[in-house]
Amino acid sequence: MKAFFIGSGIGSLAGAAFLIRDGGMPGNEITIYEKFSILGGSLDGARLQDGSYSLRGGRMLTTDHYECTWDLLSTIPSLEHPGQTVRDETVAFNLKHRAHSKARLVDRNRFKVNVSTMGFTMRDREELVRLAITSEEELGNSRITDWLSPAFFETNFWYMWQTTFAFQPWHSAVELKRYLHRFINEFPRIETLGGVKRTIYNQYDAIVRPVEAWLKDHGVQFVSDGRVIDMDLADEDGKVRVNGLTIDRKGTKVVVTLADGDLLFFQNGSMTDASSLGSMTSPPKPLTKADSDGWTLWEKIAAGRPEFGNPSVFNSSIPESYWTSFTVTCRDRSFFQQMEAFSGNAAGTGGLVTFRDSNWLMSIVLYHQPHFIRQPSDVEVFWGYALHPDRIGNFVAKPMSECGGAEILRELCGHLNFDNAVFRQATCIPCRMPYITSMFMPRRRSDRPLPVPPTSRNLAFISQFVEIPDEVVFTVEHSVRAAQMAVYQLLGVKRSIPPITRHDKLISVLIHSLEKAFA
Repeated sequence: MKAFFIGSGIGSLAGAAFLIRDGGMPGNEITIYEKFSILGGSLDGARLQDGSYSLRGGRMLTTDHYECTWDLLSTIPSLEHPGQTVRDETVAFNLKHRAHSKARLVDRNRFKVNVSTMGFTMRDREELVRLAITSEEELGNSRITDWLSPAFFETNFWYMWQTTFAFQPWHSAVELKRYLHRFINEFPRIETLGGVKRTIYNQYDAIVRPVEAWLKDHGVQFVSDGRVIDMDLADEDGKVRVNGLTIDRKGTKVVVTLADGDLLFFQNGSMTDASSLGSMTSPPKPLTKADSDGWTLWEKIAAGRPEFGNPSVFNSSIPESYWTSFTVTCRDRSFFQQMEAFSGNAAGTGGLVTFRDSNWLMSIVLYHQPHFIRQPSDVEVFWGYALHPDRIGNFVAKPMSECGGAEILRELCGHLNFDNAVFRQATCIPCRMPYITSMFMPRRRSDRPLPVPPTSRNLAFISQFVEIPDEVVFTVEHSVRAAQMAVYQLLGVKRSIPPITRHDKLISVLIHSLEKAFA
């Protein structure tokens, strides 16, 4: 038996690890194809040629959730701390650097907003509870705005919940319901982000590199610059079987045959597909799936096979699924010193700072330093993003999507009333991601395939675009859980998958949440 993976995101890396650890498959029988030269998919982090750093995003973890992720990381040895696993390393780091935000929201006058109250009216509470208890069947493909009134979107709760998880009012009501249930224990501490945990470095250095090293030690084969452009599918007695793959390697087509018993794991769709970087003087190019072919294979195999999902639901409205992030490389301490003094948080302890009245709805986060392996000691890096990059700025008279890094820093200084000189030795790299919240688009359950569709003989789907009951997308956990489910089902692994922790069933959590809602 051989196993093949299309894409090298965390779903594929985790799937390969589970095949070896729990399925007993030799690593040299596993091949991972990646169309780029670097592994990790959306868990990226890189130093550019000019010495600046770039991150498309930063994933938050929690020790109270992410059951499958911690299960995976408990197997992977740390590259930084011999004798520890990545899980041990991460837990120890967060015990030392605890999150407790003191400046979660900042208003137009640069005052820290009092977030001890969620700002709910009785109508807000009633509507939120109604959405949370309504069945997913009844919610269907409705939007959040179909269930909540306009005033709700001006509450402290919405500004904090929205920017913590990157929701938009027009996103799926089902997805918001799932988040309310999955993370209800975070609700009483949403203003401090006390439940948020982070890795010792960015997720590429802290998760991808150790997993990649472990897989290579076990003989897993990685084929970079290998874009899978077609699958040879055959219908056999009502089941679909993948017989082969066509791979484009720098213009040369290679055909790989799957023998009887071989398995294929497909990362269908990508939230960071068609991403583009800008510079200090230029905005990122507005790319689409036509520039990347990132959705083509899923669209091709799903045509006429509804059990393989409906990608058009997720990739057909870029204005509803895109936002812009930015990474700032500071070569002196000016900004960090002023920001730490203003917020009351040392870097790495405060989490997101959201500028509530920002037309762009801008947020930033100061990471614990260093945030990259081998980051120079005189360099500090922070990250930010904006949920409304199509709107005119408060201090820069153009949409964020048309701004270079220097203009983004000028807008940020305006909201903080800082002199622009704090960034005189800084570089800001903007990143446009047209499909970054595409998994939140309103959809029906059938629009996402199961990890192993009932009609599949040897094909599994492992991505943010698969259906897992009660699980939430836009998390590392969703991809890891999908991979674990797919591996266990196809191999018949008897080991139990870590169950989703149902904090929404705990009386103590419900009481604390009610107290918070009425504060």
